[in-house]
Amino acid sequence: MLVLTGRKDDSEFQEGNAHLTTFIVDELRKAGKRTPIMVSSSIQAEHDNPYGTSKAQAEQALVEYSSETAADYYIYRFPNVFGKWCRPNYNSFVATFCHNIVNDIEITIDNPEAPVTLVYIDDVCAELVSLLSSKKETGLNFVKPEYPTTVGDVAKQLRAFKASRENLVTENVGTGLTRTLYSTYLSYFSPSQFSYTVPSYGDERGVFCEMLKTKESGQFSFFTAHPGITRGGHYHHSKNEKFLVIKGKALFKFEQIITGERYELVVDAIRPEIVETVPGWSHDVTNVGCDELVVMLWANEIFDREAPDTIAKPL
Repeated sequence: MLVLTGRKDDSEFQEGNAHLTTFIVDELRKAGKRTPIMVSSSIQAEHDNPYGTSKAQAEQALVEYSSETAADYYIYRFPNVFGKWCRPNYNSFVATFCHNIVNDIEITIDNPEAPVTLVYIDDVCAELVSLLSSKKETGLNFVKPEYPTTVGDVAKQLRAFKASRENLVTENVGTGLTRTLYSTYLSYFSPSQFSYTVPSYGDERGVFCEMLKTKESGQFSFFTAHPGITRGGHYHHSKNEKFLVIKGKALFKFEQIITGERYELVVDAIRPEIVETVPGWSHDVTNVGCDELVVMLWANEIFDREAPDTIAKPL
């Protein structure tokens, strides 16, 4: 299978798109070949401009070749392809935005509302590789998924990625366009940018540190406690917490604030076990081991200092 791609220089549109494609299919005709061909076209093929016209002419040459020889052909009209390691200040505004925002360089946006459709490079590669092993319908094809957005929204999302190191609030980076933009953004880090510090608060009991906050699913933290130290002694009206002892041994105590019912359990890091807090039950945790206690903590909501939902009630 031949794979044809276009040139990027304005002066070479005709040469790199229309003329090259016509030359190749003419040579295949002369050789009596029915070689399947894939050509990377563009959504600009639908528009009346020099680049789009050259792409449309290349497509037409391919259609005529297939009509005469019954060879399979695959035309992919790519929108704006973006992804990891693309050169900034070249032909991808996403690459330029990522590079500049990572490195504290100002970006220029003429029209934040300008619509743009994006496809992720991993999806492009997966689609093209699939041509080698699976039968595709000949003709016009598209890479999925496509992500319709605006130039301003892309910039806003990338700035939010940068801010997350300060406010600890991560974006919804697990799916869709946010996931792919996040991967792309990270690829512009230099090794010196691979780490960052987070606030920690220490006293005679140990250390408390917030690691990560989410917009919809709470936050992650950890705390330590020296031998014999007790932390907690409060209850919540609505908040839920999940504790995981990752070092040491802990005694968890609970008391129902209305009935006075009590419950205790000992958890050792040797046997991973999640301990949950329940609204209306006061709780504390004591280091009953000989070493430092280290506990990972997830809460289902971000801590709000103005409305902490944390009411003191020692056990």
